[in-house]
Amino acid sequence: MNQDRELTCRDCGNTFTFTVGEQEFYASKGLENAPRRCPDCRRANKSSRSEGGSRGGGYSSGGYGGGGYERAPRQMTDAVCAQCGGPTQVPFVPRGDRPVYCSDCYAQIRANSYSGSR
Repeated sequence: MNQDRELTCRDCGNTFTFTVGEQEFYASKGLENAPRRCPDCRRANKSSRSEGGSRGGGYSSGGYGGGGYERAPRQMTDAVCAQCGGPTQVPFVPRGDRPVYCSDCYAQIRANSYSGSR
């Protein structure tokens, strides 16, 4: 039978109790590793992720490949819409062999393509 375990938080260094109930819950979810953060630091880490922290709301450093990685701001490029001729910005460098559309024209084209495919 499991026993309560005293663990040390990797963020704040405080000790916290990993209870038998929590251990059973982790086991029921197939989780093999004990938590590395205390409940307060887990809560703070989770809220920082949901407030636009790293990886666009994904996992920042919980063992999911993030490792605390912060995404660089998206680089926008000026372009001219192929449909209306208006100025727009796109998150890529246009190659010239495909048309570039502003948000409004792109939405209209998508809506038309969906209604025509049914």
